[in-house]
Amino acid sequence: MDTHATALQVAAAIRSGEVSPSEVLDDYLARVDRLDPVLNAFTLRDDDRARADARAADEAVAAARRDGTDLPPFAGVPIPIKDLDDVAGWVTTHGSRATPDVPAELDQLVVGRFRRAGFVLMGKTATPEFGAISRTESLRFGVTRNPWNTDHTPGGSSGGAAASVASGMAPVAHASDGGGSIRIPASCTGLVGLKASRGRITNRVYGVVGASTSGVLTRDVADAATLLDVMSELDTGAWNVAPLRSDSYAAEVGRDPGRLRVRVCVDNALGIPVDAECAAAATSVADTLAGLGHDVTEAAPVWPDAGEFITHFVTIWNTLPILNPLADEALLEPHNAAARAAARATDAFAYLGADAALQAASRALIAQFGPDGDFDVLVTPTMAVEPPRAGEAMAGVEDLPTAPVMNSIPMACYTSMFNATGQPAISVPAHVAASGLPVGVQIVAPPWREDVLVRVASQLELARPWAAMPVL
Repeated sequence: MDTHATALQVAAAIRSGEVSPSEVLDDYLARVDRLDPVLNAFTLRDDDRARADARAADEAVAAARRDGTDLPPFAGVPIPIKDLDDVAGWVTTHGSRATPDVPAELDQLVVGRFRRAGFVLMGKTATPEFGAISRTESLRFGVTRNPWNTDHTPGGSSGGAAASVASGMAPVAHASDGGGSIRIPASCTGLVGLKASRGRITNRVYGVVGASTSGVLTRDVADAATLLDVMSELDTGAWNVAPLRSDSYAAEVGRDPGRLRVRVCVDNALGIPVDAECAAAATSVADTLAGLGHDVTEAAPVWPDAGEFITHFVTIWNTLPILNPLADEALLEPHNAAARAAARATDAFAYLGADAALQAASRALIAQFGPDGDFDVLVTPTMAVEPPRAGEAMAGVEDLPTAPVMNSIPMACYTSMFNATGQPAISVPAHVAASGLPVGVQIVAPPWREDVLVRVASQLELARPWAAMPVL
């Protein structure tokens, strides 16, 4: 297979008989053998199980061609799963030394959806401990590196997923996003990363006030849209679900978005200084959108109060690891030990107060979007900085246990706001800096309007095709 093949292209090659699922899997596993010793993207491989699943897909494809029966859309396509989500029979480490090495009994819901779509699970990808910071580094698994330049991070917390796709070790990868963890790695590695609306892609437990969602990292918009269709099955057991759509997201690729009111904002709500290359990327996308006929203005929305937002968001964020089982709490990394202690010291009144305050702030921000607001979509840099150097996530932790979280703020200062509001947002490749590193731009739509994101992102993709990914 072409190193830069998308999941849809791989699926089409399998369906046509050009290549078998087993041949595809062996090709990708060979790339993992060659590249992962440098990139450190995978935390678990189960090649025997993956090959058995690929052989079963071989038989299903042969039967479909012989009998004319239908195949699932991604029959035989390999996909790795981020090591925060359960796969039955595999250990979920959460990137931590403190978790028990006990295989999961059940698939996470999104994993089951991947299986029903025909995917072959090829392993698990690296995440920082509990996905709590924006660089993929942990004491358990070490440092994950960026295929564009291995001295730099692929971001986090879905950094292993991003490195696997950007390097060609997988055509697509499962990811998740609770504060930017799909969009940040997409920006760092020149990929497309779509965070769906709150309640669009459900898990077994509605955690962290629905701020976190599963998703994927992809090479193009068509894969992102089609995988959104796969992941957004109706879940009648979920506490909160997004409204159902009658049409598919895949059908939105290439559709005219119409003339949109585009608000461009280079500054961020937290007042973090912005690298010139990141600002230039957002301005460049704005110019392209203006050239495509959209009504583009540059101005900041009315942001929530930065100090209050951070206080309330962190109050809730600290509870992130509470539901994860621990074998030895003493083995937690310092920032997560500090978060756990802070969560224990937070009473129910403070937690619910933070929740209510974020809801109020979200309403005020969301009201600025859509037909009754001032603009239809918001364009920002995805991050305030270029991809930082790898191996420095823990800088300062000896003096301040929360330093790794503080170190993440310049990477997450544009993204986390929209986890709180629950709006859909996408990071698209927009620029290659003078350093040779990719820079992404974020587009945010009103609640439940992933269709708008898909239309605008595919329009941009046609107007300014993304740069080809590097091959190590």
